[in-house]
Amino acid sequence: MKIITGKELCRILEKKGWILKRITGSHHIYTKEGRRERISVPVHKNKPLKIGLLRYIMKLAQIEEEEL
Repeated sequence: MKIITGKELCRILEKKGWILKRITGSHHIYTKEGRRERISVPVHKNKPLKIGLLRYIMKLAQIEEEEL
């Protein structure tokens, strides 16, 4: 699995139709029309996301590994 930062994941989410609702501290909160889930992405400079969190967000947002 490719290691990516929070900033890169935010770009991917926006391409998939997720909308940035608000920023609370260093966390970007995304929502999508017709979905109940909210996705919180930690954006801590250029630090990579931990693998478990990345997989969880990918599952929620229906992002395939090839799209990273």
